[in-house]
Amino acid sequence: MAVTGNPFLNGEFAKFDFVSLMDPSKFVEQWEKIDFTAVPEQFKVPGVDAQALMAAQKRNIEAVASANKVALEGAQAVIRRQAEILRQGVEEASKAITELNAAGTPQDKLAKQAELLKAAYEASLGNLRELTEMATKSNGEAAELLTTRVSESFSEFSGEVKKTAKKK
Repeated sequence: MAVTGNPFLNGEFAKFDFVSLMDPSKFVEQWEKIDFTAVPEQFKVPGVDAQALMAAQKRNIEAVASANKVALEGAQAVIRRQAEILRQGVEEASKAITELNAAGTPQDKLAKQAELLKAAYEASLGNLRELTEMATKSNGEAAELLTTRVSESFSEFSGEVKKTAKKK
């Protein structure tokens, strides 16, 4: 491989297939190919601990991956619940049609229709609340993972700055 003045075009980063970022399974494969112990040697900057920087970035990426996993699992749970709500809705609609056909006079049918509509509306609101709470909970968990990592990252950065200042 030709060596250039750009460290991103040399060494380990040149081997990374950035298109794989769109496919999580390929991203993991690409991620595992990088020898992170060799990468810091490409970025020799006086006063910067490249190993610590790479370790911190690895933890950042792991935190993002964990947050994405939590968010994806939450989204899948919401989708499963939506499917269950749809199934229940079809069953209830079928039952409602049967009940409406059983009602006698036109006034009885109107009263029954109003009763069924009210029940459907209340069920819809309850389902909406439930789905919103599910999504909020999983997104909150994912955000908490990222918030924690950002806080840790600032602490790590401050520690590295202090170490560098002590060396001078």
